[in-house]
Amino acid sequence: MSSLLSREQLEAALRRIGDERYHHLHPFHHRLNGGKLTKGQVQAWALNRYYYQRMIPLKDAAIVSRMDEAALRREWRQRIIDHDGMSDADGGLRRWLALTDGLGLDRDYVTSTEGVLPATKFAVEAYLHFVREKSVLEAIASSLTELFSPVAIGARVRGMLENYDYITPEILAYFDKRPEQATRDSDFALAYVLDNARRPDQQQDALRALTFKCNVLWAQLDALHHAYVEPGIAPPGAFRPEEE
Repeated sequence: MSSLLSREQLEAALRRIGDERYHHLHPFHHRLNGGKLTKGQVQAWALNRYYYQRMIPLKDAAIVSRMDEAALRREWRQRIIDHDGMSDADGGLRRWLALTDGLGLDRDYVTSTEGVLPATKFAVEAYLHFVREKSVLEAIASSLTELFSPVAIGARVRGMLENYDYITPEILAYFDKRPEQATRDSDFALAYVLDNARRPDQQQDALRALTFKCNVLWAQLDALHHAYVEPGIAPPGAFRPEEE
């Protein structure tokens, strides 16, 4: 049986998961940041990542629907606003579509999700099922991948601007607000987990939840690497870069 961790020990254990498992360590991201991908492979990344971006407000709405406290709901619903915006002309999802537009992908094709890899869909939908079925504590703990995203986003933006001549700051506008939003959200979520994981079993649940979320993100990159890098076998119906 696990022993009770102090707040400091629990936070250190959570951060260690990110240090070891966050998807910025994946070979596909190293290729993306280092300018080692073809334009078609970058398109495939943006197209498949759209499916994840599309799910984020649905995931957060599912979490809000399970929260009993009004103050907690008010805090968490800001995440939905960040991604959906206050109108069709605003929000993170709209800015991600500006990225896919800038990469030359047809918007109707992107939003149809027809070309998204099956493994991407399985991973993303597994995360949605997770937050619907597990405890609120576990759902909130799973969001703590945001602890690690600001540094990863900085490296991604710098690398893409430096290494791809078709990438501009305007195309990458989605990432302008994300470091600040992720820091705000992860600060709140971390405090919640540290305050509410009061028993050894709850602490282990939180650690497993964050590990699960890291696996969800990693699995998406595994699918991209397999389909578009090595061995380069995309399943029937998946996006095919024009350069092929």
